[in-house]
Amino acid sequence: MIESETFTAVLAKSPGKGGWTFATVPAEYAPSKTYGWGRTPVTATVDGQTWETSVWKDTKSGTTLLAVPKKIRRGKGDGDTVEVSIRLREPE
Repeated sequence: MIESETFTAVLAKSPGKGGWTFATVPAEYAPSKTYGWGRTPVTATVDGQTWETSVWKDTKSGTTLLAVPKKIRRGKGDGDTVEVSIRLREPE
């Protein structure tokens, strides 16, 4: 993973009631390291909003996903484009 590299992603909502909204992390920016629980801690920034979270590899698609909470999306949703930056951080 390139540290603090910025990329554009399209938000996608998982199906079903209460489904989460995700940004897919392109393979070239996805962390190669995961921890025992299958996630990698990161500091994420989406459209200028920064928070500490984690990314994980979806076992069905093989892609790395970043869940983007509603308060971070600020009105954006499924199909909208966002600017994303992720930086690895050490697990707590």
